[in-house]
Amino acid sequence: MEINLGKLAFDIDFHPSDNLVATGLIDGDVHLYRYSPDSVPVRQLEVHAHTESCRAVRFINGGRVLLTGSPDCSILATDVETGSTITRIDNAHEAAVNRLINLTESTVASGDDEGCIKVWDTRERSCCNSFNAHEDYISDMTFASDARKLLTTSGDGTLSVCNLRRNTVQTRSEFSEDELLSVVLMKNGRKVVCGSQTGIILLYSWGCFKDCSDRFIDLSSNSIDAMLKVDEDRIITGSENGMINLVGILPNRVIQPIAEHSDCPIECLAFSHDRKFLGSIAHDQMLKLWDLDSILQDTVNTQTNETGVVDSDSDGDEMELDKDSSKLSKGNKRKNANNEQAGSNNFFADI
Repeated sequence: MEINLGKLAFDIDFHPSDNLVATGLIDGDVHLYRYSPDSVPVRQLEVHAHTESCRAVRFINGGRVLLTGSPDCSILATDVETGSTITRIDNAHEAAVNRLINLTESTVASGDDEGCIKVWDTRERSCCNSFNAHEDYISDMTFASDARKLLTTSGDGTLSVCNLRRNTVQTRSEFSEDELLSVVLMKNGRKVVCGSQTGIILLYSWGCFKDCSDRFIDLSSNSIDAMLKVDEDRIITGSENGMINLVGILPNRVIQPIAEHSDCPIECLAFSHDRKFLGSIAHDQMLKLWDLDSILQDTVNTQTNETGVVDSDSDGDEMELDKDSSKLSKGNKRKNANNEQAGSNNFFADI
């Protein structure tokens, strides 16, 4: 299934229990679509949420509320059923809000363009933790719920671990000489996997975050802008060349390409609530919903390029990175896209 959004989308999120998918667009709009395997997706809701682009979208409160973040530094909570504003936090950050993530039923985290991370209590509608973890934009976040630790990647080339119990940045990796754009937890929490601007996947062992233990260099020369965990051994990656690949981790191998957006950079990937669909958005302004069983069913015996370098737990810094300085970082791509977007009306100016 395909939906022509007509504008560049920065984020997508699926409802936690219903066949609904939300997108945040460059003009500040949020679109909500109902989808079905047997019919064309139908737009259920359109809200002009922000005066600048909508970079982050997340369902909260069991799917009753849609939370969005923007370079206008605000975070908005919208009623999913009516589209009405529940609350708006102006100046939620001092810089552009770039990422949102659900932590628990009542807490979410937001990350901005200057490396600040905030944790919010959705019941109290207030900030309960703040971390100055990075010097550049927050590119991705994942939560280790058992350890109560928030892992974040950044355009400054580092991975940080924020301890929510102690309200401190527990540790931060050494600079990788490469922007880190995406992060997932693998191997039952024993490995942290990061995608980079140059297409190298870096693996960190849990508790040993200063330097990566393994590097996978044969995936692509294109940036890995998005990653999803399929299971403890496989991830799905989205790259700036428009390819969506199924990738094995330890042993590191490209299993096979499973989907694509022509040559348009992938912005975001997400699973539907029942994991029947993989959602993807890219710079072609399309939202695509892929039948996950269908695109994965032929991968069992297919192994493409199984010679990825695995340097187990040592000498991770021996690999020399061939960094193409002509490439724009993901953060700069978003900033350039925002600059090219015509100004939109301030729908909530009087709220």
